[in-house]
Amino acid sequence: MATARAERLVNLVLCLLSTRQYLTAERIRGIVPGYTDAPNDEAFFRTFERDKSELRDLGVPLETGRNSAFDSVDGYRIARRDYELGDIGLEPDEAAAVALALRLWDSPELTGAARGALLKLRAAGVDVDDRAAGAIEPKVRTSEPAFPALLGAVQAGRVVTFDYRRPSAAQSQRRTVEPWGVVAWRGRWYLVGHDRDRGAPRCFRLSRVVGEPKAQGSAGVVRRPPEVDLLTLVAGEQRDSPPRTPARLWVARGRAQGLRRRAEVVDRMRLDGVDGEVLELDLMYPDSAASWIAGYGPDVVVLEPDVLRKSVYEAHLGAAAAALGPRAEPGEVLG
Repeated sequence: MATARAERLVNLVLCLLSTRQYLTAERIRGIVPGYTDAPNDEAFFRTFERDKSELRDLGVPLETGRNSAFDSVDGYRIARRDYELGDIGLEPDEAAAVALALRLWDSPELTGAARGALLKLRAAGVDVDDRAAGAIEPKVRTSEPAFPALLGAVQAGRVVTFDYRRPSAAQSQRRTVEPWGVVAWRGRWYLVGHDRDRGAPRCFRLSRVVGEPKAQGSAGVVRRPPEVDLLTLVAGEQRDSPPRTPARLWVARGRAQGLRRRAEVVDRMRLDGVDGEVLELDLMYPDSAASWIAGYGPDVVVLEPDVLRKSVYEAHLGAAAAALGPRAEPGEVLG
């Protein structure tokens, strides 16, 4: 659901909850933000009818009626007695589970929703002690930029296209997928669905999605087969160790001892006037190794493969931009 549409629905619910009288469509159009921008009457009524259907589908008890016999058109309102949630009673362990769920998510979108739910529980008198969850520190990070778009495509049941980069490939490939779900497995997020290009179910690691995924087609077209277990698909694909990727690195003399312990010196090389050695090592997960290698700064330079060199370079740019602050210009980072 688009942000503007969601805000309009919230405004409509608040408006209809705040009145005891039935409000006509024209009255709602004049006081609810989001309707005043309609270019004409036809566009407004089309949007309003769609919003009413959306609220009813969500279970909102929308009443229709007239305030008196002199009214010529119907109005709308929401009765609080039918809309408000009853008293919530949670046992201490249940309340701790709610607090634990709040700490599970590490993305701005999901954190805001979870924190809002926690505040509502506390406002209702439920004692939610998030300190009880302190002994468990789950972290399912959703910092991948592709996460919101892919999750939205799953929820809408729409086909999605995106560029995907394999670990050993220097260039990405366009994939068209019927998404079934987004699954967390061993600290990583995967999109599971039917790959139209391969004609079979596939799993895609979100950290390898390049750019912004694009949903296409009508909503509700894609449905997950009832017999498919998403977690089993992801775990099955990850059961075997992935092929190792050979890498060649230049390391300044006497530096990066942690990296040297995992690599083999194969040559000596002078780079930009600094003496060093060429090291070779095999990487099982080049994506995660990029941040580890980037931590050595200018003491380590990736020679091969190109995709790893690019990832380390981007990590350096991100660190430089963060150090210079939000007002830094691209030239300041690159220079």
